[in-house]
Amino acid sequence: MVSPVLRVFSRVVLTTVLGRTDEDTEGQRGPCHTALEWLRQDLNSSSRSRGFCHVVPPCSQGCDSQKGVLGSQRQTPEGQARAGGRGCPELTPPPPPQSGASSFGEKFSRVKFSPSLTLFGGKPMEGWIAVTVSGLVTVSLLKPSGQVLTSTESLCRLRGRVALADIAFTGGGNIVVATADGSSASPVQFYKVCVSVVNEKCRIDTEILPSLFMRCTTDLNRRDRLPAITHLKFLARDMSEQVCPPGHPVVLLCASSQTSSVVECWSLRKEGLPVNNIFQQLSPAVGDKQPTILKWRILSATNDLDRVSAVALPKLPISLTNTDLKVASDTQFYPGLGLALAFHDGSVHIVHRLSLQTMAIFYSSAAPRSVDEPAIKRPRATGPAVHFKAMQLSWTSLALVGIDNHGRLSMLRISPSMGHSLDAGLALRHLLFLLEYCMVTGYDWWDILLHVQPSMVQSLVEKLHEEYTRQKAELQQVLSTRILAMKASLCKLSPCAVTRVCEYHAKLFLIAASSTLKSLLRPHVLNTPDKSPGDRLTEICAKITDVDIDKVMINLKTEEFVLDMNTLQALQQLLQWVGDFVLYLLASLPNQGSPLRPGHSFLRDGTSLGMLRELMVVIRIWGLLKPSCLPVYTATSDTQDSMSLLFRLLTKLWICCRDEGPTSEPDEALVDECCLLPSQLLIPSLDWLPVSDGLVSRLQPKQPLRLHFGKPPALPGSATSLQLDGLIRAPGQPKMDHLRRLHLGAYPTEACKACTRCGCVTMLKSPNKTTAVKQWEQRWIKNCLCGGLWWRMPLSYP
Repeated sequence: MVSPVLRVFSRVVLTTVLGRTDEDTEGQRGPCHTALEWLRQDLNSSSRSRGFCHVVPPCSQGCDSQKGVLGSQRQTPEGQARAGGRGCPELTPPPPPQSGASSFGEKFSRVKFSPSLTLFGGKPMEGWIAVTVSGLVTVSLLKPSGQVLTSTESLCRLRGRVALADIAFTGGGNIVVATADGSSASPVQFYKVCVSVVNEKCRIDTEILPSLFMRCTTDLNRRDRLPAITHLKFLARDMSEQVCPPGHPVVLLCASSQTSSVVECWSLRKEGLPVNNIFQQLSPAVGDKQPTILKWRILSATNDLDRVSAVALPKLPISLTNTDLKVASDTQFYPGLGLALAFHDGSVHIVHRLSLQTMAIFYSSAAPRSVDEPAIKRPRATGPAVHFKAMQLSWTSLALVGIDNHGRLSMLRISPSMGHSLDAGLALRHLLFLLEYCMVTGYDWWDILLHVQPSMVQSLVEKLHEEYTRQKAELQQVLSTRILAMKASLCKLSPCAVTRVCEYHAKLFLIAASSTLKSLLRPHVLNTPDKSPGDRLTEICAKITDVDIDKVMINLKTEEFVLDMNTLQALQQLLQWVGDFVLYLLASLPNQGSPLRPGHSFLRDGTSLGMLRELMVVIRIWGLLKPSCLPVYTATSDTQDSMSLLFRLLTKLWICCRDEGPTSEPDEALVDECCLLPSQLLIPSLDWLPVSDGLVSRLQPKQPLRLHFGKPPALPGSATSLQLDGLIRAPGQPKMDHLRRLHLGAYPTEACKACTRCGCVTMLKSPNKTTAVKQWEQRWIKNCLCGGLWWRMPLSYP
């Protein structure tokens, strides 16, 4: 069901995008804005392009193109408005294996979602919208030139105090605002806001939508017992027609007293308006097309509950048709179907987002209560119970994070099946389906990892790779780095797959380095054919299988490889890593059967070996321009050409496993030559990433952990971890900048940052001034190459 996995003790200052804290529910209102939403709309930005897919049953038609669907792995603020041509993701339960749905185009399709405001050419415009406590709506727009256009209007002619507010966006680009003055005797008001730019000025047009009174307040027996509306939220901030049929808002309301609360779910729908026969006879056209009106209809309501202290809504939109809901119930696939209600008694209930029926319960105390026990019969505690004041569900609704009234941050793990016992194969399918969704949309999958057991890792990695290989080549190229990062994070959960984590990280680094170095190549003549110098390099190296690097080099246009001398020298560290990695792999060929040695999977990877072969050719050409940029090898003979030797052996190994020809085992002559490499060249010891000291792998036993802000987790490692040479870093051991390939020393004096997912370390400030190196470093400003987030390391960190 729901289990606690993390609790952090510290005083926390809480801010929310709604511009208020949960103290507002106690009668203390914020002095500024009641609701605040970002209207960030960038069509080419990857921040929201990742999540605008929805899953359809196998019999439905998917979209023909996945362009614009994929993007960055970073998460974005939930309140960002949606850009043109996109839509919010919609999920249906995973199709059965016999359905035959293999392509992501069949499983996921895009939903049309228009921006609230566009620039020339349909490009979305960035900005933000806020609602004040005095009933004003304020919009600020950011033009491409940097100019800010601001406008303020009243939501309606009769302004009133606004205590609660929420903002949502419709698929047609309109903005819907809900407001309440906090009293259950007053109606909940709704407005449609349209933003436009007229004569270089921001214009706001508002329209009043139907309002509503909560049903519990119209009951004479309960009207006086629930005097305040404490929570007002739209169930979906993106109200596409698939999520909120027929595209109208669904709102969640909570009325409370000092001891109890009632939660109601309402939907705004179009309903036909009957026309009298007299008017139909006067105007027959009226009878052909029945007029419609907007009307609020209650979907569900709860009985009297304990007082609600916080509400968390799912971010993962779900298809809410009767068929899909039945499939979800049959397969017990519930991510995104439940919302979280926290109560003052310390409990958290996961309830269905439409029926509001309880799906799972978590109690903070050791003694759970019966679900059927009435709230009025529960004994009152001697002091105020610890309860959540603010909560958020993760992107796939598999984790819940909350801050309680003592300032502690806690995280709860929510099972995809809500605690129901599942067959091992079905549980694996649920996790695989969510991983595929995150891979296509770009959502972070950290909350899925909370439910992956070490015994599942091998099966998940294999099945994920099978689904990936079934996709079109174009889509595989787009998803190539994301699936590697996903595999690496999965393998971190198993102590038997430590070497594979290092290999996936090295492959990510190789792909990034290859694309960066080849992007520096420029055509000698501007009016060149369609292919870029990097594409021609790949084509020629794949066609020419000669083992002599100079014969391959003469088939290239060397004038396309000319770069500034300072640029070549600044790239020496990256080129050195390529050379060391090639030497390490070739020296590992005689021991390729040992899974405990990192890098053995590269020896059968024709794509990666071909990439290394291309870079060796590029390095050879650049070495003719500036010899000091070449990789440095320690050879036993002064007359030995190390680059030619390594290229010859690398080409022979590449021919054995390249994609274009039949695969074969390396011959004995090649293995013998690789055995002689340690006697010819000094084999470098590569700085592999250490075994992760993150928290996800420590949460597998499902035992709660207690941490403190600002203090590194002093947790013992797993007893089953394999002690592999080169993977365990002791305190005081020299550190390496894994992205710049610079040595930092045992105790770095420069401020550094580390990846929270893979442990990659790099300096905060760049020591380089070259444009090409800055281009490389700017790739990792927001995220690590594995997609993880950065955290600043203290100088005293071991």
